[in-house]
Amino acid sequence: MRPGGRTARVREAVLRAAGDALAEHGFDGLDLADVARRAEVGKTTVYRRWFHPAGLVADLLSDMAEQSVPRADTGSVAEDLRANARLVVSTLTDARQGAVFAAVIAAATCDLRTAEALHRFYAVRIGEWSGCVEAAVERGELPAGTDPGEVVAAVSAPSTTGCSPAAPRWTRRRRTAPRRPPLPPPGRSVRALRALRAPRALSGPRVSPAVEGARGGGCRRG
Repeated sequence: MRPGGRTARVREAVLRAAGDALAEHGFDGLDLADVARRAEVGKTTVYRRWFHPAGLVADLLSDMAEQSVPRADTGSVAEDLRANARLVVSTLTDARQGAVFAAVIAAATCDLRTAEALHRFYAVRIGEWSGCVEAAVERGELPAGTDPGEVVAAVSAPSTTGCSPAAPRWTRRRRTAPRRPPLPPPGRSVRALRALRAPRALSGPRVSPAVEGARGGGCRRG
């Protein structure tokens, strides 16, 4: 829930305008003056608070993480994880949200602040959904010692085509991008997940072409 007051209303309007601009023009076309015009607020307000497009994108991702749908609690880890996969797929195949993520992913290839903000976003969402796995361990559905974050990332990764926080393949191709550790080989947590024998539909349909194409994209900002 967003706090009230004029400051909160300004932030909400600016972040909504920033999302629209990202979806239409991508990160390279994100202009703070244009965002201010769309949000109907003063340019000085936007420049003073966010200073740079990367700062605006970081705040947008933080807000998206906070406002995202909370984790499922069906009493079945398989159903909970399917709900997670469906949420990821519905987000990435949505015309606006898919385009926003495509722009952010492309920006993360060459902008450290955007890459770090994207990693924080995924860390928050994985932390939220890890509760499903923790509850499953308590119920005895999964063995003790199962890594909740590893399981949730394993479910989300096929849908996000390599956009999980531990394995941003798009960043490893560019020397200027932040380096992140690669995914470890499948361990007990992933084997436990596979043991559930969930149907292939778990990962959902393919993501939108915009998100697929973002892996090869980039930005020209300095």
